[in-house]
Amino acid sequence: MSTKQPRTLRTVTGAGGTSETYDLALDPGSSTLDRAVRVARLAEAARIDALFTADLLRFDAQGGIGTQEPLVFVSALSQVTSRIGLIATVSSTFHHPFNLARLFGTLDHVSKGRAAWNLVTSAVGEENFGPGGLPSPEDRYARAAETLEVVNALWDSWEHDALTVGADGRAVLHRDRVHPVHHAGRFFEVAGPLNIPPLPQGRPVQIQAGQSDAGRALGARYAEIVFTSLPTLEIAADFTRRIRGEARRLGRRDGLPLIFSSLHATYGATEREARRLVRERHEAIDFERGRAQVADMLGGGVDLSEVPLDARLPESLLPDLTTVNGRRGRVEIFSGYARAGRTLRELVVAAQDTGHWAEAGTPEQIADAVEERFRAGVLDVITLGDLADPVQHDFAVNGLLHELRRRKIVAPDYTGATLRENLGLERPARVGTAALR
Repeated sequence: MSTKQPRTLRTVTGAGGTSETYDLALDPGSSTLDRAVRVARLAEAARIDALFTADLLRFDAQGGIGTQEPLVFVSALSQVTSRIGLIATVSSTFHHPFNLARLFGTLDHVSKGRAAWNLVTSAVGEENFGPGGLPSPEDRYARAAETLEVVNALWDSWEHDALTVGADGRAVLHRDRVHPVHHAGRFFEVAGPLNIPPLPQGRPVQIQAGQSDAGRALGARYAEIVFTSLPTLEIAADFTRRIRGEARRLGRRDGLPLIFSSLHATYGATEREARRLVRERHEAIDFERGRAQVADMLGGGVDLSEVPLDARLPESLLPDLTTVNGRRGRVEIFSGYARAGRTLRELVVAAQDTGHWAEAGTPEQIADAVEERFRAGVLDVITLGDLADPVQHDFAVNGLLHELRRRKIVAPDYTGATLRENLGLERPARVGTAALR
């Protein structure tokens, strides 16, 4: 009888830079992948579980940054790594499920079972995909749910033994074990089956980013991991309680979905040094530009130009969540900050971390904060810092990660060949061959 493995914290780091992409593009001797390859090799040497790529479907003219297409990026990284997982962020709002099933299925094959999809529904970029504007959050999440139903059915359309080895050593296809999907829904009609062989993981690991009511409902039903902005332990506990309660009511096993938080860490060799670095960063903030950042955190369309920096925001400026078309979870967090009495200046400071969890201190002190959330059951996956920077790498890997392993919170090595195995996730059961609708 197998023994259940103890619960451990899983680790992720960002794979690709954004601003440095432009520097590399100007160097005829470099590839825009060079930095990511360096990070990938450092991360795998540190036995970090996965590389994460974000996405942005709009050029940020103010910040001067953009992102390259994540699936192509991580496919390239799959060929210079062998164990680390590969997470690509891709929107369900602007992609068709048949293409998504083929793209992520192919990534799972070329990486030998290390693919993961971070599903987002997009809050920007609609101007690049035709008329009509951005659909409402309800419509975006309805489309996302149908997309997942179709994609999962396509991945499951091949039984595990649909391909066997013949007497001559070549593959034998058992056509009766490959099934059509026959999906006809609100957004898509897909016949299926998928036209690539069964995937090494059965399905790539499914991550979902979003913490509004609609996002939480989607994550509770489908996600194996949810990526969220949970800046305080109290917010993290409330979110975890609600999403796992919904998941249990849907018949999912305890502990799902896993909770994935981004940690914005400011390290110092001493606590005093860390606090100094935080203070210097705050002193360098452009608070007039910060008004626009806070307005964005409140959903946009909020005029903060006349609010004194050291004044509280009047209730009349706080948006009605039902009227916000994007990032409702973040709007809810910043509205809560404002109602709790934070001044505009304090909101600008908070906006530098865009609603994510921030800690400052020595690696041991930050490990204390991480352990608190982990022991509370509200943290299962965490991001580490910028490994391309030698100082940050030293603090994150030789400091924080070493300390978490000493405390037996993080495993010392990879435990399996696939990302699903390394994350402790079961291989999902097939949805069956009946028509979806």
